[in-house]
Amino acid sequence: MPSMNKRKKEVRMRYRVNLKKTSEGYAVWVPGLPGCWSQGKTEAETLENIADAIKAYLETAEELSKGKISRYVEIRQ
Repeated sequence: MPSMNKRKKEVRMRYRVNLKKTSEGYAVWVPGLPGCWSQGKTEAETLENIADAIKAYLETAEELSKGKISRYVEIRQ
């Protein structure tokens, strides 16, 4: 009998982020995701925060794409 406990396959992605030291800690943004930015007191905290921001950004993009005709394009560098 097939298991009814379906897990979403984990996909690992890497995004380049830019950090800027500020008087309050660090600012960070993702050049490839316009408007996706965060901040933190330490570099480690800032990187954790931007990871959460990226996840939220991608979830929102997925929601906004529902019902739309979409395709995937593969790029090799």
